Amino acid sequence: MNLPTADDLFSTQEERDNEKREYVKAIPLDQISDFPNHPFKVRMDEKMLEMIESVREYGVLSPAVVRPKEDGTYEMIAGHRRKLASQMADRSDMPCIVRDLTDEEATIIMVDSNLQREEILPSEKAFAYKMKLDAMKRQGQRTDLTSSPLATKLKGKRSDEILGEQVGESKDQIRRYIRLTELIKPILDMVDDKKIALRPAVELSYLSQDQQEMLLDTIQLQDCTPSHAQAIKLRKFAEEGRLNEDVILSIMSEEKGNQKEQFRIPRERINKYFSPGASAKQIEDTIIKALELYRKRKRSRER
Repeated sequence: MNLPTADDLFSTQEERDNEKREYVKAIPLDQISDFPNHPFKVRMDEKMLEMIESVREYGVLSPAVVRPKEDGTYEMIAGHRRKLASQMADRSDMPCIVRDLTDEEATIIMVDSNLQREEILPSEKAFAYKMKLDAMKRQGQRTDLTSSPLATKLKGKRSDEILGEQVGESKDQIRRYIRLTELIKPILDMVDDKKIALRPAVELSYLSQDQQEMLLDTIQLQDCTPSHAQAIKLRKFAEEGRLNEDVILSIMSEEKGNQKEQFRIPRERINKYFSPGASAKQIEDTIIKALELYRKRKRSRER
Protein backbone atom coordinates (compact mmCIF):
# COMPACT_ATOMS: atom_id res chain seq x y z
CA MET A 1 0.00 0.00 0.00
CA ASN A 2 1.33 3.50 -0.89
CA LEU A 3 1.50 5.79 2.15
CA PRO A 4 0.66 9.50 1.70
CA THR A 5 3.63 11.86 1.48
CA ALA A 6 4.12 14.93 3.66
CA ASP A 7 2.97 17.09 0.74
CA ASP A 8 -0.23 15.07 0.51
CA LEU A 9 -0.91 15.47 4.24
CA PHE A 10 -0.52 19.26 4.24
CA SER A 11 -2.22 20.13 0.94
CA THR A 12 -5.79 19.95 -0.32
CA GLN A 13 -6.94 17.75 -3.19
CA GLU A 14 -7.59 20.88 -5.23
CA GLU A 15 -4.02 22.08 -4.71
CA ARG A 16 -2.64 18.69 -5.70
CA ASP A 17 -4.85 18.65 -8.80
CA ASN A 18 -3.63 22.12 -9.77
CA GLU A 19 -0.01 21.05 -9.40
CA LYS A 20 -0.62 18.21 -11.79
CA ARG A 21 -2.51 20.45 -14.19
CA GLU A 22 -0.08 23.37 -14.60
CA TYR A 23 3.60 24.15 -14.09
CA VAL A 24 6.38 26.23 -15.68
CA LYS A 25 9.53 24.78 -17.24
CA ALA A 26 12.13 25.57 -19.89
CA ILE A 27 11.40 23.44 -22.95
CA PRO A 28 13.73 22.88 -25.95
CA LEU A 29 12.31 24.60 -29.02
CA ASP A 30 12.56 21.44 -31.13
CA GLN A 31 10.15 19.74 -28.72
CA ILE A 32 7.37 22.31 -29.31
CA SER A 33 5.16 21.82 -32.38
CA ASP A 34 2.83 24.49 -33.77
CA PHE A 35 -0.89 24.41 -33.08
CA PRO A 36 -2.63 22.46 -35.89
CA ASN A 37 -4.11 24.77 -38.56
CA HIS A 38 -2.97 27.84 -36.63
CA PRO A 39 -4.98 30.66 -38.26
CA PHE A 40 -2.71 33.55 -37.30
CA LYS A 41 0.26 34.46 -39.48
CA VAL A 42 3.63 35.09 -37.84
CA ARG A 43 4.97 38.05 -39.83
CA MET A 44 8.59 39.16 -39.94
CA ASP A 45 7.67 42.82 -39.38
CA GLU A 46 9.28 45.61 -37.36
CA LYS A 47 7.66 44.44 -34.12
CA MET A 48 9.02 40.95 -34.66
CA LEU A 49 12.52 42.33 -35.22
CA GLU A 50 12.20 44.24 -31.94
CA MET A 51 11.05 41.07 -30.18
CA ILE A 52 14.03 39.13 -31.56
CA GLU A 53 16.44 41.72 -30.16
CA SER A 54 14.68 41.69 -26.79
CA VAL A 55 14.77 37.89 -26.60
CA ARG A 56 18.41 37.86 -27.64
CA GLU A 57 19.28 40.24 -24.79
CA TYR A 58 16.87 39.27 -22.02
CA GLY A 59 15.28 35.97 -23.07
CA VAL A 60 11.52 35.31 -23.17
CA LEU A 61 10.07 37.25 -20.23
CA SER A 62 6.46 36.02 -20.52
CA PRO A 63 6.17 32.20 -20.69
CA ALA A 64 4.31 30.62 -23.59
CA VAL A 65 1.44 28.20 -22.99
CA VAL A 66 1.83 24.61 -24.21
CA ARG A 67 0.10 21.32 -23.59
CA PRO A 68 1.78 17.91 -23.34
CA LYS A 69 1.45 15.39 -26.18
CA GLU A 70 1.36 11.63 -25.86
CA ASP A 71 4.83 11.22 -27.38
CA GLY A 72 6.43 13.35 -24.64
CA THR A 73 6.73 16.53 -26.72
CA TYR A 74 4.55 19.65 -26.49
CA GLU A 75 2.03 21.56 -28.60
CA MET A 76 2.09 25.35 -28.68
CA ILE A 77 -1.14 27.02 -27.54
CA ALA A 78 -0.04 30.65 -27.10
CA GLY A 79 3.43 31.90 -27.99
CA HIS A 80 4.15 31.22 -31.67
CA ARG A 81 5.78 34.65 -32.11
CA ARG A 82 7.91 34.15 -29.00
CA LYS A 83 9.02 30.76 -30.31
CA LEU A 84 10.08 32.24 -33.68
CA ALA A 85 11.85 35.11 -31.91
CA SER A 86 13.71 32.56 -29.75
CA GLN A 87 14.76 30.62 -32.84
CA MET A 88 15.96 33.77 -34.61
CA ALA A 89 17.83 34.83 -31.46
CA ASP A 90 19.64 31.47 -31.39
CA ARG A 91 17.99 30.38 -28.15
CA SER A 92 17.71 26.63 -27.61
CA ASP A 93 14.71 26.68 -25.27
CA MET A 94 12.02 28.95 -23.85
CA PRO A 95 9.98 29.11 -20.64
CA CYS A 96 6.52 27.59 -20.97
CA ILE A 97 3.44 27.06 -18.84
CA VAL A 98 2.56 23.39 -19.28
CA ARG A 99 -1.17 22.91 -18.97
CA ASP A 100 -3.41 19.88 -19.52
CA LEU A 101 -6.11 21.03 -21.92
CA THR A 102 -8.83 19.41 -23.99
CA ASP A 103 -8.91 20.17 -27.74
CA GLU A 104 -11.76 22.62 -27.15
CA GLU A 105 -10.02 24.42 -24.28
CA ALA A 106 -6.78 24.62 -26.25
CA THR A 107 -8.54 26.10 -29.30
CA ILE A 108 -10.37 28.74 -27.27
CA ILE A 109 -7.24 29.84 -25.39
CA MET A 110 -5.21 29.89 -28.63
CA VAL A 111 -7.77 32.13 -30.36
CA ASP A 112 -8.32 34.43 -27.38
CA SER A 113 -4.60 35.00 -26.82
CA ASN A 114 -4.03 35.98 -30.47
CA LEU A 115 -7.08 38.23 -30.76
CA GLN A 116 -5.31 40.63 -28.37
CA ARG A 117 -2.95 41.65 -31.19
CA GLU A 118 -3.29 45.17 -32.61
CA GLU A 119 -3.46 44.20 -36.28
CA ILE A 120 -5.49 41.17 -37.35
CA LEU A 121 -6.15 40.32 -41.00
CA PRO A 122 -9.69 39.43 -42.15
CA SER A 123 -8.51 35.91 -43.04
CA GLU A 124 -7.09 35.48 -39.53
CA LYS A 125 -10.37 36.55 -37.96
CA ALA A 126 -12.28 34.28 -40.33
CA PHE A 127 -10.50 31.05 -39.45
CA ALA A 128 -10.03 32.00 -35.78
CA TYR A 129 -13.74 32.76 -35.28
CA LYS A 130 -14.69 29.54 -37.05
CA MET A 131 -12.32 27.45 -34.91
CA LYS A 132 -13.52 29.03 -31.66
CA LEU A 133 -17.21 28.79 -32.59
CA ASP A 134 -16.83 25.11 -33.48
CA ALA A 135 -15.00 24.49 -30.19
CA MET A 136 -17.72 26.27 -28.21
CA LYS A 137 -20.39 24.16 -29.86
CA ARG A 138 -18.49 20.92 -29.19
CA GLN A 139 -18.08 21.62 -25.50
CA GLY A 140 -21.71 22.56 -24.97
CA GLN A 141 -21.47 26.34 -25.30
CA ARG A 142 -19.65 26.68 -21.96
CA THR A 143 -18.26 30.17 -21.46
CA ASP A 144 -16.14 29.56 -18.36
CA LEU A 145 -13.06 28.10 -20.05
CA THR A 146 -11.24 31.39 -19.84
CA SER A 147 -12.79 32.34 -16.50
CA SER A 148 -14.95 35.02 -18.12
CA PRO A 149 -17.02 37.01 -15.59
CA LEU A 150 -19.71 37.34 -18.26
CA ALA A 151 -20.39 33.60 -18.28
CA THR A 152 -23.56 33.72 -16.19
CA LYS A 153 -24.90 36.76 -18.06
CA LEU A 154 -24.46 35.03 -21.42
CA LYS A 155 -26.15 31.81 -20.38
CA GLY A 156 -28.83 30.65 -22.83
CA LYS A 157 -27.55 32.66 -25.80
CA ARG A 158 -26.47 31.24 -29.14
CA SER A 159 -22.77 30.45 -29.58
CA ASP A 160 -22.31 33.18 -32.22
CA GLU A 161 -23.94 35.73 -29.89
CA ILE A 162 -21.61 34.71 -27.05
CA LEU A 163 -18.57 34.85 -29.31
CA GLY A 164 -19.66 38.23 -30.67
CA GLU A 165 -19.91 39.73 -27.20
CA GLN A 166 -16.54 38.27 -26.22
CA VAL A 167 -14.70 39.77 -29.22
CA GLY A 168 -16.76 42.96 -29.60
CA GLU A 169 -18.52 42.05 -32.87
CA SER A 170 -22.18 41.48 -33.73
CA LYS A 171 -23.25 37.89 -34.40
CA ASP A 172 -23.94 38.92 -38.02
CA GLN A 173 -20.39 40.24 -38.36
CA ILE A 174 -19.05 37.00 -36.88
CA ARG A 175 -20.91 35.01 -39.52
CA ARG A 176 -19.69 37.33 -42.29
CA TYR A 177 -16.09 36.72 -41.29
CA ILE A 178 -16.65 32.95 -41.10
CA ARG A 179 -18.06 32.99 -44.64
CA LEU A 180 -14.61 34.15 -45.84
CA THR A 181 -13.26 30.66 -45.09
CA GLU A 182 -15.18 29.52 -48.21
CA LEU A 183 -13.08 31.74 -50.50
CA ILE A 184 -10.19 30.37 -52.54
CA LYS A 185 -6.83 31.64 -51.29
CA PRO A 186 -6.04 34.17 -54.08
CA ILE A 187 -9.38 35.94 -53.54
CA LEU A 188 -9.00 35.77 -49.75
CA ASP A 189 -5.56 37.35 -50.17
CA MET A 190 -7.23 40.24 -52.01
CA VAL A 191 -9.49 40.74 -48.98
CA ASP A 192 -6.43 40.84 -46.72
CA ASP A 193 -4.78 43.32 -49.12
CA LYS A 194 -7.93 45.52 -48.99
CA LYS A 195 -8.54 45.11 -52.72
CA ILE A 196 -11.94 43.51 -52.02
CA ALA A 197 -14.13 44.76 -49.16
CA LEU A 198 -15.81 42.47 -46.64
CA ARG A 199 -19.40 42.73 -47.93
CA PRO A 200 -18.64 41.83 -51.59
CA ALA A 201 -16.25 39.12 -50.36
CA VAL A 202 -19.08 37.52 -48.38
CA GLU A 203 -21.26 37.43 -51.52
CA LEU A 204 -18.41 35.84 -53.50
CA SER A 205 -18.03 33.13 -50.85
CA TYR A 206 -21.31 31.60 -52.08
CA LEU A 207 -19.75 30.88 -55.50
CA SER A 208 -18.33 27.41 -56.04
CA GLN A 209 -14.56 27.00 -56.23
CA ASP A 210 -14.72 26.59 -60.02
CA GLN A 211 -16.79 29.76 -60.32
CA GLN A 212 -14.34 31.62 -58.07
CA GLU A 213 -11.47 30.42 -60.28
CA MET A 214 -13.27 31.80 -63.35
CA LEU A 215 -13.84 35.09 -61.52
CA LEU A 216 -10.17 35.23 -60.55
CA ASP A 217 -9.16 34.85 -64.21
CA THR A 218 -11.44 37.76 -65.13
CA ILE A 219 -10.15 39.91 -62.26
CA GLN A 220 -6.57 39.37 -63.43
CA LEU A 221 -7.44 39.89 -67.11
CA GLN A 222 -9.48 43.05 -66.55
CA ASP A 223 -7.37 44.35 -63.64
CA CYS A 224 -10.47 45.11 -61.58
CA THR A 225 -12.31 43.81 -58.51
CA PRO A 226 -16.08 43.44 -58.00
CA SER A 227 -18.12 46.06 -56.21
CA HIS A 228 -20.78 45.00 -53.70
CA ALA A 229 -23.48 45.34 -56.36
CA GLN A 230 -21.50 43.27 -58.86
CA ALA A 231 -20.83 40.59 -56.23
CA ILE A 232 -24.55 40.36 -55.49
CA LYS A 233 -25.22 39.86 -59.22
CA LEU A 234 -22.55 37.17 -59.45
CA ARG A 235 -24.08 35.29 -56.51
CA LYS A 236 -27.59 35.61 -57.98
CA PHE A 237 -26.54 34.17 -61.34
CA ALA A 238 -24.64 31.39 -59.55
CA GLU A 239 -27.71 30.43 -57.49
CA GLU A 240 -29.77 30.36 -60.69
CA GLY A 241 -27.21 28.09 -62.37
CA ARG A 242 -26.46 30.66 -65.07
CA LEU A 243 -22.98 31.83 -64.07
CA ASN A 244 -20.29 31.18 -66.68
CA GLU A 245 -17.22 32.97 -68.05
CA ASP A 246 -19.24 35.19 -70.40
CA VAL A 247 -21.64 36.27 -67.65
CA ILE A 248 -18.76 36.99 -65.28
CA LEU A 249 -17.00 39.10 -67.92
CA SER A 250 -20.22 40.96 -68.68
CA ILE A 251 -20.86 41.78 -65.02
CA MET A 252 -17.26 42.75 -64.34
CA SER A 253 -17.22 45.03 -67.40
CA GLU A 254 -20.07 47.13 -66.03
CA GLU A 255 -18.96 50.60 -65.04
CA LYS A 256 -19.14 51.23 -61.31
CA GLY A 257 -20.83 54.38 -60.03
CA ASN A 258 -17.61 55.93 -58.76
CA GLN A 259 -15.35 54.29 -61.30
CA LYS A 260 -12.87 56.53 -63.13
CA GLU A 261 -12.02 56.00 -66.76
CA GLN A 262 -8.98 53.73 -67.07
CA PHE A 263 -6.43 53.29 -69.82
CA ARG A 264 -5.11 49.75 -70.23
CA ILE A 265 -2.12 48.40 -72.12
CA PRO A 266 -2.03 44.68 -72.95
CA ARG A 267 0.55 43.06 -70.66
CA GLU A 268 2.24 41.17 -73.49
CA ARG A 269 3.19 44.47 -75.18
CA ILE A 270 5.30 45.65 -72.20
CA ASN A 271 6.46 42.37 -70.62
CA LYS A 272 9.90 42.61 -72.23
CA TYR A 273 10.61 45.83 -70.32
CA PHE A 274 9.99 44.34 -66.87
CA SER A 275 11.17 41.41 -64.78
CA PRO A 276 8.76 38.43 -64.57
CA GLY A 277 7.91 39.13 -60.92
CA ALA A 278 7.02 42.81 -61.38
CA SER A 279 3.63 43.74 -59.88
CA ALA A 280 1.02 45.88 -61.66
CA LYS A 281 1.80 48.80 -59.32
CA GLN A 282 5.55 48.56 -59.99
CA ILE A 283 4.89 48.58 -63.74
CA GLU A 284 2.51 51.54 -63.44
CA ASP A 285 4.98 53.55 -61.30
CA THR A 286 7.83 52.84 -63.76
CA ILE A 287 5.73 53.93 -66.76
CA ILE A 288 4.70 57.16 -65.00
CA LYS A 289 8.34 57.97 -64.15
CA ALA A 290 9.38 57.22 -67.74
CA LEU A 291 6.66 59.54 -69.09
CA GLU A 292 7.68 62.32 -66.70
CA LEU A 293 11.30 61.97 -67.83
CA TYR A 294 10.19 61.97 -71.48
CA ARG A 295 8.17 65.18 -70.95
CA LYS A 296 11.10 66.95 -69.24
CA ARG A 297 13.47 66.06 -72.08
CA LYS A 298 10.93 67.13 -74.69
CA ARG A 299 10.46 70.52 -73.00
CA SER A 300 14.21 71.08 -72.74
CA ARG A 301 14.57 70.47 -76.49
CA GLU A 302 11.78 72.94 -77.28
CA ARG A 303 13.52 75.79 -75.42
